[in-house]
Amino acid sequence: MWSTDATVIDLDKLTYAGHLESLAEAYDDPRHVFVRGDVCDTATARDALRRHRLDAVMHVAAETHVDRSIDSPRPFVDTNVVGTFTMLEATRGYWRELDGATRARFHFVQVSTGEALGSMGPEELAREATAYRPNSPYAASKATADHPVRAWHETYGLPTIVTSGCNSFGPYQFLYKLVLRVILAACDGAAVPVYGKGENERDWLHVDDHARALRLVLAEGRPGASYNIAAGNRRTNLALVEAVGAALDALRPGSPHRPYPRLIAFDPDRPGHDTRYALDTARIARELGWTPSLDLDQALRATVEWYLANRDRCSRASAGAYGGERRGLAAPRG
Repeated sequence: MWSTDATVIDLDKLTYAGHLESLAEAYDDPRHVFVRGDVCDTATARDALRRHRLDAVMHVAAETHVDRSIDSPRPFVDTNVVGTFTMLEATRGYWRELDGATRARFHFVQVSTGEALGSMGPEELAREATAYRPNSPYAASKATADHPVRAWHETYGLPTIVTSGCNSFGPYQFLYKLVLRVILAACDGAAVPVYGKGENERDWLHVDDHARALRLVLAEGRPGASYNIAAGNRRTNLALVEAVGAALDALRPGSPHRPYPRLIAFDPDRPGHDTRYALDTARIARELGWTPSLDLDQALRATVEWYLANRDRCSRASAGAYGGERRGLAAPRG
């Protein structure tokens, strides 16, 4: 795990998926400053930039729950599209006021997703120049947001960079994400929900490796460029569930619920469910020297260990915000 001497100004609205307890370990660290606010609010964005004299922006704020985007796409357009535009404009005004040296090293990093590139064929890899083909409202909102990030670089010279990441997992993740849902359901002896036949393929990356990649892009990335971030840990959803179960089996040998998971419940598939995500990461390896440090088995074991040690924290963080109910079953086309 890497560390940094940089001070981080954390601007967060704290919606249903945000919880102050997730930041508890950072509260007493002088390098962390929490600001509660909305990235769609221009005054808040401008104040955060100027008050703290930022020398970089990493724009991570987003609505990310694909199923929620199917039920209610408007919040995804508001936060992901309008919020990105607001941050770009606030940053552009601030950047123009910087002195020469600070302005020269300033970067604005848009943290996007490989989902915006759409579903890949059986042997296909999405490269940075691959055309956008989003299939869900979430993916469409992220794709839409990426275009002004590039345009603000080409038109105004703002030093922007876009990253497209794969599925990340690890400590503090909210409970609707697949890895945590599997861990919690299996530990409770409940059925593990899998969409469709579980054949949809994803690439899985531990959050520490993703954070390390983002830090490299922020410090050394090339303005105007895009970088794919992925581990090459491609598995079907069903295979991932089995891998999480194997990690649980190894860590809790005396549990009455072994072998994990005891039951898989196949749920109706998500409308527009992408078949396969696969990103080519040659550029970030070549230009920045980044490669993942954890293979999938190591990353899953570390994640399971963390959640087993923090079950109470997970329960408190999610209390009342989301009960695990199924979302994203919009009426079929026709």
